Amino acid sequence: MTEQKRRNGAALAAERLGERVYAMVQELGAIFTLFLQFLSWMPRPPSEIRNILKQMEEVGVRSMPVVLVTATFTGMVLALQSYSGFQRFQATSFVGSVVALSITRELGPVFAGLMVSGRVGAAMAAELGTMKVTEQIDALVTLATNPVKYLVVPRVVAATLVLPVLVVFADLVGILGGYFVSVYLLGSNPYVYVAKTYQYLEFKDIYTGLVKASVFGMLIALISCHHGFVAEGGAEGVGRATTRAVVASSMMVLISDYFMTSFMF
Repeated sequence: MTEQKRRNGAALAAERLGERVYAMVQELGAIFTLFLQFLSWMPRPPSEIRNILKQMEEVGVRSMPVVLVTATFTGMVLALQSYSGFQRFQATSFVGSVVALSITRELGPVFAGLMVSGRVGAAMAAELGTMKVTEQIDALVTLATNPVKYLVVPRVVAATLVLPVLVVFADLVGILGGYFVSVYLLGSNPYVYVAKTYQYLEFKDIYTGLVKASVFGMLIALISCHHGFVAEGGAEGVGRATTRAVVASSMMVLISDYFMTSFMF
């Protein structure tokens, strides 16, 4: 009897695992379908320039403070930890190089993507989810307006274009934060810090981070719009869709970062 219960429990666990895997694959397929629809509708008239500019303001200008604060303290903490570790090997002159490479290659784009997914991704999912449960999206279809063209294209285009700009500012303030900690708090030589930064930082390190940021922006917008479109169940359903959008987009930022890093370097 006990053996039979174990088998039933194992079968039930396997069934639940299969259901979760199936749901995940189904969701990935839906997001990929939305991406294909985005590619299909993006070049078609009319151009949504006004909506794109509005979304660029939402994604870029209003996200700037949180991204800059995050990047500044990331550079400061990185400089502090690098100096403490390199001091053991008498290699404190390389702190500037480590801060610059880490910020431009990884930490700048990844942290900016995570902050944008938490702020903008949640807003996109909540806005579209509210439109879905209140049947505003159905009203657009009734008025012969394609929801993908009117709602998804401006958000995806804006996030794809603006996130690299945010990363440029994040890289600058992150490196400056590391410089401040190293030079003014830890007593490093400012000329050595700047020289080592210029010596080892290459243009490839910068543009690969910007390419990552562009991909992150596209993924965040697509995932958030998808979860907004499938929201159901009133206010509670909108809340669930928003939570799933933030979690999924944050995870996708980290997962895609690994694959792009392995491909680029």
